Amino acid sequence: MARKSLIHREKKRQKLEQKYQLIRRSSKKEISKVLPSSEKWKIHRKLQSSPRNSAPIRLHRRCFLTGRPRANYRDFGLSGHILREMVCACLLPGAIRSSW
Repeated sequence: MARKSLIHREKKRQKLEQKYQLIRRSSKKEISKVLPSSEKWKIHRKLQSSPRNSAPIRLHRRCFLTGRPRANYRDFGLSGHILREMVCACLLPGAIRSSW
């Protein structure tokens, strides 16, 4: 299980990203529309003044149950070993174990 502080930090990043999402999108659209480079730099400074953790690239997917940051499957939102345990226990409909 992941530490509670890391999970809380990730939730805080998600809230910041949601808060600044419209501002970041609109400023990126403005940069693509504006021709003079001096105006682009002004808009770029505005974009850079937003908090670092508001960038969507800083978000990291975590396992829904354990909070594990690695080996996550997007379709299920679970880490690999939890996914395997749930498939073996027949808790995920439609998921099939490989048997070869």
